[in-house]
Amino acid sequence: MRYRPSKRLKKTAIGTGVTLLLAGMNLPAALGFAQDRLHEYRISRPEYMAQYGSWDVMDVPDEFRTNAIHAALLRTGKVLLIAGSGNQQKDFDAGTFESILWDPADNTYKKVETPDDLFCAGHAALPDGRLLVAGGTARYEVLGDDVTHAGGAMILKNEDPDREHTFPKGTRLRSPDGLEYLTETDVTLPAAAKKDAEDPDDAATVTAAEARVFVSAAEEGEEYVTDEPAQYAVAGLRGADARNVYGLAEALTLEDQDFQGIKAAYEFDPEAERYVPVEPMDEARWYPTLTALPDGRVLTVSGLDDVGEVVPGVNEIYDPETKTWSDAPDRYFPTYPALFLTQGGKLFYTGANAGYGPADKGRDPGLWDLETNTFTEVGGLRDPDQLETAASLLLPPAQDQRFMVLGGGGVGESEKSTARTAVVDLTEEDPAFREGPALPQGTRYLSSVILPDDTVFTSGGSEDYRGRGKSDVLKAQFYDPEADEFRPAAAPTVGRNYHSEALLLPDGRVATFGSDPLFGDRDNTRMGSFEDRVEIYTPPYLQGDRAENRPVLGEGPGHVAPGGTATFATGDADRITEARLMRPSAVTHTTDVEQRSIRLGVEAGEGEVAFTVPEDPSLVPPGWYMLFATDAEGTPSEASWVRVG
Repeated sequence: MRYRPSKRLKKTAIGTGVTLLLAGMNLPAALGFAQDRLHEYRISRPEYMAQYGSWDVMDVPDEFRTNAIHAALLRTGKVLLIAGSGNQQKDFDAGTFESILWDPADNTYKKVETPDDLFCAGHAALPDGRLLVAGGTARYEVLGDDVTHAGGAMILKNEDPDREHTFPKGTRLRSPDGLEYLTETDVTLPAAAKKDAEDPDDAATVTAAEARVFVSAAEEGEEYVTDEPAQYAVAGLRGADARNVYGLAEALTLEDQDFQGIKAAYEFDPEAERYVPVEPMDEARWYPTLTALPDGRVLTVSGLDDVGEVVPGVNEIYDPETKTWSDAPDRYFPTYPALFLTQGGKLFYTGANAGYGPADKGRDPGLWDLETNTFTEVGGLRDPDQLETAASLLLPPAQDQRFMVLGGGGVGESEKSTARTAVVDLTEEDPAFREGPALPQGTRYLSSVILPDDTVFTSGGSEDYRGRGKSDVLKAQFYDPEADEFRPAAAPTVGRNYHSEALLLPDGRVATFGSDPLFGDRDNTRMGSFEDRVEIYTPPYLQGDRAENRPVLGEGPGHVAPGGTATFATGDADRITEARLMRPSAVTHTTDVEQRSIRLGVEAGEGEVAFTVPEDPSLVPPGWYMLFATDAEGTPSEASWVRVG
């Protein structure tokens, strides 16, 4: 007899089948959930953290969350996060500029009044511990179909030696055809230069003064487009003023209009916690690099000027004693070039840069001698066309004079990225880059931070331009300069690409900030949003027993002369084997030419240890440094702040 199941059994079977079907359909999600839980458990184990370190996302109150475009560690141990308008045109238009002071010691925050849009400025530490901040944003870019008003650069000229003129934003200039164009910024036009003739019967020589300004058509329309050079009258001027003052323009077009820079410069006072204005630069700059020199002055190069063009090799030097700028030797670089001070005083350009400039100009690495204004190219790089948004640094210790380039991408919005790293030793007779170990994948915007144990911690970045296609790289690794190899570190949980930063804190941890993805989804259909979380990495040397048994430095001097010795009280004199002076970072756009780690002489005594500082100011530029002492395992003390020079 054939078996016939009962109705009840049929229902049970059907129900069981549906349950199994649903379980099968949800199996990937269930497995993913289980894997995530397993991963969280694994990375929280003490033995895992002792080998790979750990990450923590900080609790930042809503009112202090900011678009961190720049991050600089101050000698007070606080971190200055500069947003300016934060790549938000609505904030720029509203005049809303922001800076936040973060104290990592107790995770407290403070807003700082920000007098100008310091978005995409440059910065460098001064010998007294102030931070020089120069440049920023005068005007946001207008691209493609959004360009509705013809515009371009105009030169204003003044042939009157007895009078200067100041024209406010919106001053009208009239073409020979009667079309009007408006100035986009305030502009001051100096008086003309007058030189008396040697013969009193001859007339004096007058040389017209010039000032450059960007102008836009008063109305929309292609009739305002011109590619013919012309002279423009300044509306409102009469008589001799109208004859002596005029504008000249080569072309006014509907082509893309780039960001424009400002000339403003400030010193940030870490004690008063405020910006102090100083003499402005001669050139407006947006995306400039500032590099400290051996005598305490600061060189500034490149940037986009006040009409949105790359500064054509006009460079300046800031003197913190007089608070003034002077001319530096001319040399062209693309924006945010990675320009490092080397031992002996020459500057090394690694070829890394960010942002703007033609692909075939100023891209080759080399040594720049400021005294003779000569440039010696350094070759050997694989993927030399992928140095934009690359990371680069002076490897520890600085005495070895070895530089490293890590990752990078093609010029502009290129999809290219490289896993290439390369190292060059400048002490060699004919230095050239040699191949280093590869990164896990092609990476732009990589953060690279020197640690007190002479390793380099690298993290974040993205494989494509601005994280396009959800291409953030959630990986981290250590580079060991002695072994010339990478080893893995715990992976971050927050993606970091364009407009992200990382720096070493005085307690030996690494803080990461920012990220400005172009899109918010893998298909690039939603606009991205700025990452305002702060995530901190705690290295293996601060895990478990090592964290509880760090070397401790007691009282010591706050100042040491070049070549001098600083003696600190300590109960760990017999443990301390190495010491480093570490210059605090000032980083933006993957460019940090400030950080360097200098090996000190160490001599232990009874209850004290003496540290000897190198004498050469091109190796140890004057300023404030973190002094870390380490034991044989590489476990560092907390930093003691010391001023050198």
